[in-house]
Amino acid sequence: MDRTLTGQAVATIADGAPMEFDVFFATNRHRLFAALCLTTGDRHEAEEITQDAFVRVLERWSTVSQMDDPSGYLFVTGMNLFRRRLRRSKLAAVIPAQRSGADSAFDTIDDRDVLVRALRALPPRQRAAIVMTTILDIPSDEAARVLRIKDSTVRTLATQARSQMRLTIGDER
Repeated sequence: MDRTLTGQAVATIADGAPMEFDVFFATNRHRLFAALCLTTGDRHEAEEITQDAFVRVLERWSTVSQMDDPSGYLFVTGMNLFRRRLRRSKLAAVIPAQRSGADSAFDTIDDRDVLVRALRALPPRQRAAIVMTTILDIPSDEAARVLRIKDSTVRTLATQARSQMRLTIGDER
């Protein structure tokens, strides 16, 4: 199968038609940004990680475009970048202290603000598990591959996150 279209590397869409990188970008940017926004708890950090993830995928597009699921590779890349940043800056200890105020984008939507605050209060691994399995509706086995942990660990982390969020949301209302 020819993997180029007007000199650009392409992936294939579900019906077998070729997909250029710009189509791939347009198709996946909002989902990745939303997932990272909820995972990081910071819109600016999520934007940076989203951009970095797409740059890395573009650098490897000739290989990534041939994968069965290029978007899975994109999400793995984004989550790896998030974990790398988290380790490097030791955000785990700093996130609750830094993120006490609401983002201006959520000021007018009370329910979303409560959800975002509850997500921010979670440890990063629980937050990633709940975002992937509940908000993005990714099966726990796929989330486990992305997070590089066991399927059962993803389910446990998501359960712990839901329990903690019930307590947090109950206190907020």
